[in-house]
Amino acid sequence: MARKAESTISEEELSPPSGEAASTEIRNPRLLDLDAEQESPFLRAQRRVPVRRAAIPQKTVAYLAWAALTAGLLFVAGMASLAAYQYGQHSWRFRVESSDDIEITGLSNVTRSQVMEVMGEDIGRNIFFVPLAQRKKQLEQIPWVESASLMRFVPNRLRIDIHERQPAAFARVGSKISLIDPSGVLMDLPVNNRKRFSFPVVLGMSLQEPQSTRAERMKIYRQLVTELDAGGAHYSQDISEVDLSDPEDIKVLANDSGGEVLVHLGSSDFLERFKIYISHVQQWRQQFARLDSVDLRYEHQIVVNPDFEAPPKQPPLSASQVRAALAAGVRPATLVNRESAKAIRPVSKKGPKSGRSAALGKASAPRSVGSAQAPSTATKQPSDQGSATEKTTPSVPAGGATTKPAKPSPAIPKGQA
Repeated sequence: MARKAESTISEEELSPPSGEAASTEIRNPRLLDLDAEQESPFLRAQRRVPVRRAAIPQKTVAYLAWAALTAGLLFVAGMASLAAYQYGQHSWRFRVESSDDIEITGLSNVTRSQVMEVMGEDIGRNIFFVPLAQRKKQLEQIPWVESASLMRFVPNRLRIDIHERQPAAFARVGSKISLIDPSGVLMDLPVNNRKRFSFPVVLGMSLQEPQSTRAERMKIYRQLVTELDAGGAHYSQDISEVDLSDPEDIKVLANDSGGEVLVHLGSSDFLERFKIYISHVQQWRQQFARLDSVDLRYEHQIVVNPDFEAPPKQPPLSASQVRAALAAGVRPATLVNRESAKAIRPVSKKGPKSGRSAALGKASAPRSVGSAQAPSTATKQPSDQGSATEKTTPSVPAGGATTKPAKPSPAIPKGQA
């Protein structure tokens, strides 16, 4: 069946000519106003709406308010601090009334009276005006004080913490025995102290030499003690004196049931050389009527009784010094003025059993000196290779050290000792 034809609208009716559309828009004022109002943002600028502004921005006002508040708080705090300072400066509550307001800790060998000699000026002074840094320096000038710290405690108390030095040995300087620490500082013997020290007495120190020199000598002493006590041997307990006057020849005074013997250990290998002495000392006592000294500095030989001349005598100790030294732990034998070289006895005709200072030769059997002829004044100097050079004049080290050994006769080889 054929489809019924329908009426259609032409394109011209839907889109009238431009001219007609324009005339229609002009004839219709309502449409004109709407179009003009719609196109106005693209044709001209809109009228600005006037806004009233403040003289100061709001952020600036906020900043000024915070600044004023901060300044006010600072002013109030400053006035409060000033008032507190004036009160603390003049109030009696902050004065150190007596020594009871000064607490001292760490005292063992330093007495309270020594500390109060420094702090006595501050009794009656305001606690805030005590010069703590200056008092610290003054306290550290006390020989026993290694370091000190001071603190204030409101309202009127001071606290002083003392750190004392640790002694390493006794030191005989002239007619006085003191204690000495590893840095070479000399300290008086403690008074009314029940603690006893077990140290050797060190010789060769002087008050005229700087502390740095004494510190170098004490470094050698620490090396000696460390080597002698290595491996739990504790050989340092058998030594009563250590002569440090000659760094190239460290001499120790060894003690045992047979008596005292001055042992020359040189400047190195202290433990090995001292072991040689320990293992042969009884044999040497059987061979010689007297055993005064042994020189172990040479590499392949041992010289027995090399010290023919006595060292300068040490000044005698006073009775009070002797009592104080004994109370501190000094061994009584070191408090007696010894003469290293004693009177020469007539030589026995039996050979090795001679009372004379003698040296044994390199032969398999020791040889006696053989006569009472005075020994030569030449000295024998050790060297690293064990050789020796002779000097016609004996040298005497400073500080009362034993003179260099006279030229010995052929000595005992270490392999046969």
